[in-house]
Amino acid sequence: MTTRIKAKPDMPQQLSFELPTKIALDRDDYFVSLANALAVAMIDAPQNWPGGKLVLSGPEGAGKTHLVHVWATQTGARIINARDLRETDVPELAQGSVAVEDVPEIASDADAQTTLFHLHNLVLAEGHFLLLTGRAAPHLWNLPLPDLQSRIDAAQHVALDHPDDSLLAAVLAKLFDDRQIVPRPDVIPFLVRHMDRSLNAAARMVARLDRVSLEERHSLSRKLAARLLAETN
Repeated sequence: MTTRIKAKPDMPQQLSFELPTKIALDRDDYFVSLANALAVAMIDAPQNWPGGKLVLSGPEGAGKTHLVHVWATQTGARIINARDLRETDVPELAQGSVAVEDVPEIASDADAQTTLFHLHNLVLAEGHFLLLTGRAAPHLWNLPLPDLQSRIDAAQHVALDHPDDSLLAAVLAKLFDDRQIVPRPDVIPFLVRHMDRSLNAAARMVARLDRVSLEERHSLSRKLAARLLAETN
């Protein structure tokens, strides 16, 4: 969110300050389209996961972390990054369902792989669910611990795609609304056609449009959006 302070008459620009903007990670804030419908359906029904585990993959900005938080809220699961896994934490983590994010990042960490192997076995033995995430498909994670990689390969896998037009438009509209700003009607369609297809890129672009429109005292127009996109590229 951006707030403003009135400039003195001789000041060419309006001063603006970035205030923290709440990141919405609720189920109601997760928009469903063809790009993510299958993943959402799987997340909503962990009781249907073969063996109680699921691998969720997708490029950066596709919405993996948001979907993990949706699942954790629905199931009471804990979320931990693979790099933060410690053997001493396994018994406590295995008392409920667990989501382990960015698993491929421990490909060079033998201790973390061993810990994840033990966590995998104990969580499932206790009758809970295990969700694992990474950018690439799981067979490309290339984890040197063969027993761990084989168990991951055996899990149900669902992939998120880059946002399609309807999803990107819905996210942009929500981001503008969160900041209580109303762009001109042609801004969102223009951004959907020309910006990077990433939810992270959408958040960055909306923040820049908000800030620059305040600083320069311009309306939030297609012309301004085109200029900022050109500067980004």
